[in-house]
Amino acid sequence: MRRSRLTGLVTSLLLAAGLGLTGAASAQASPTAAAGGYVALGDSYSSGVGADSYISTSGSCKRSTKAYPYLWNAAHSPSSFAFNACSGATTDDVRANQLGSLGSSTSLVSVTAGGNDAGFADVMTTCVLQSDSACLSRIDTAKAYVANTLPGKLDTLYNAIRAKAPSARVVVIGYPRFYQLGQSCLGLSETKRAAINGAADYIDTAIKARATAHNFVFGDVRTTFTGHEICSGSSWLHSVDWLDIGESYHPTAAGHSGGYLPVLTNNA
Repeated sequence: MRRSRLTGLVTSLLLAAGLGLTGAASAQASPTAAAGGYVALGDSYSSGVGADSYISTSGSCKRSTKAYPYLWNAAHSPSSFAFNACSGATTDDVRANQLGSLGSSTSLVSVTAGGNDAGFADVMTTCVLQSDSACLSRIDTAKAYVANTLPGKLDTLYNAIRAKAPSARVVVIGYPRFYQLGQSCLGLSETKRAAINGAADYIDTAIKARATAHNFVFGDVRTTFTGHEICSGSSWLHSVDWLDIGESYHPTAAGHSGGYLPVLTNNA
């Protein structure tokens, strides 16, 4: 297959699947969080793409019984549980399609959102298929969006969440760094890996700032994923998966139970 056809095929597959993000617990939680209802919002990092065991009725949202919201619900038995996260969701999608379960009795909300807004699928497609300079240029474009446009998108979403769930504790959870640097590892160059990690830090910083401004809690998964990035030898993230391209760069089941779940549990 010629390169142009391969590039087009991979690009369309990654974008259609959302690449992890375009389309459509050891510590005890506080009694307040577990006493009321729990609503899980967000993109594929909350729905559980990459964790397998998908709930058949969730369709293209690909909600998994191994995703951290499902695991938290099973461990803490809140009075109600709404698993609304959906693969490919942007901040606008979350606001338009996922907030219907929120109410005065909601005591805990978790949300991951922002990566799709910044065009993360296209970033990774560019970095996988093109040169170092093209990868870095695309990351710079995404970072400009994160700096100039994403904060307003997050503010609009967070305001809507608070309006519908005035008493809830809201835990905004970020994204992990993808790569352990300084390792011998097939695939992307060290230059690309370092830039991708830097982009993860950049969007997490932006998300944390807006979450803090709304008096929400920011859950940082970069700490729990340390030592379990791609190239670590014990990765909790899928690299490029040519058999199921949509799972590329998503947490595995171990990433949800060992990386995301403790962060939600410790902040709920």
